[in-house]
Amino acid sequence: MLQVISSAWALLLGMGLLMVGNGMQSTLLGVRGQIENFGTFEMSVVISAYFIGFLGGSRMAPNLIRRVGHVRVFAALASLISAVMILYPTLVNPWVWVLGRIVIGFCFSAVFVTAESWLNDAASNENRGQALSIYMIVQTAGIVLAQGLMVTADPSGYVLFVIPSILVSIAITPILLSISPTPAFETTKAMSLRELMGFSPLGCVGMFLLGGVFSAQFGMASVYGSEAGLSVGEISTFVATIFIGGMITQYPIGWLSDRMDRRALIALTAAVGALGASIGVMSNGDFTLILVAAFLMGSTSNPLYSLLLAYTNDFLDHEDMAAGSGGMIFLNGLGAVSGPLITGWMIGVFGPSGFYMLIGVLFSMLAIYAVYRATQRPAIPVDETGSFVAMSQSAMTPVAMEIAQEYAIETDLEDESEIPAE
Repeated sequence: MLQVISSAWALLLGMGLLMVGNGMQSTLLGVRGQIENFGTFEMSVVISAYFIGFLGGSRMAPNLIRRVGHVRVFAALASLISAVMILYPTLVNPWVWVLGRIVIGFCFSAVFVTAESWLNDAASNENRGQALSIYMIVQTAGIVLAQGLMVTADPSGYVLFVIPSILVSIAITPILLSISPTPAFETTKAMSLRELMGFSPLGCVGMFLLGGVFSAQFGMASVYGSEAGLSVGEISTFVATIFIGGMITQYPIGWLSDRMDRRALIALTAAVGALGASIGVMSNGDFTLILVAAFLMGSTSNPLYSLLLAYTNDFLDHEDMAAGSGGMIFLNGLGAVSGPLITGWMIGVFGPSGFYMLIGVLFSMLAIYAVYRATQRPAIPVDETGSFVAMSQSAMTPVAMEIAQEYAIETDLEDESEIPAE
């Protein structure tokens, strides 16, 4: 681990600062939208716009990098992110914010693709798993730290918009000054969704549903908090608890996934998430119960992402895993685009509890479908399943997914080589 940190500290520092900026602007817009009297529907469109841009960026960024190179893409788009963050409080209009969120989503996606390709190039076969784990921790820690910064100034002013803009600008410096070689850039063409659905219906349906859960948590949590009358400090604590929960439970759930039928674990984990949402519905403004709900929802949504990918890989040959990952990201992105829109409608109809209702419905659908799929074909023996690789949805791109796939394949091959011949 120390070797990974020493060789890629500047990249990890820069990515951490980028995630702090990203986490701040996502929470801040929900709070500021309430102050500016934006409607719930308008804010749901603003939040959804980020995921539209991110989905488009993840598909277009590879061609952009091939045309002008890693350094130019990274520097130009990070600068654009910084500029748009300053424009939010200057042009206070929901539809201007929608355009800004599309631009920022696109830019963040391309910046992540660029940085992750550098990370993959810096990692070796021996430490790729550690590099991916550290990267995931840095992502989550950045989002959690961002919530702490939310209470440092008045959200109705400019300062909280200036802070993430400065952090994103600073993030460029250590990365561009420390990384000299630019890695060769190649991505695998995605498998068709029909083919992927044939291999793993549960993986495909689960990824789509989970996209809606994640975008509601990452984007609409602050909108919910504002509608529920929570203070800025309480909203920040609520959002931070979601991501802390996901960080804590990744590895215990990963340990279980290598020792039991993954369909049963998917159903059980999703059911716990639905329980958390139910507690939120019944919280009636009790902040302790709200935090319990946040922890249970967060502690299940992030591990489910990794779990669904591991389950899908169980049905793919090694040479097909990278291609399948592209389809999984696309399905997750479609769910993420629709999540805020439906959440906004639910809050408009049912009040703040509509936030929990949608998340509870999506978790319940996933749990029920996992139970149904368990009746359709026999379970793969535990000793024949592939490796679980912990990942985060917050900045997942095709490059990061391929890093994870490479590590999973290498781990599986090592395990197979250790099995004594009969």
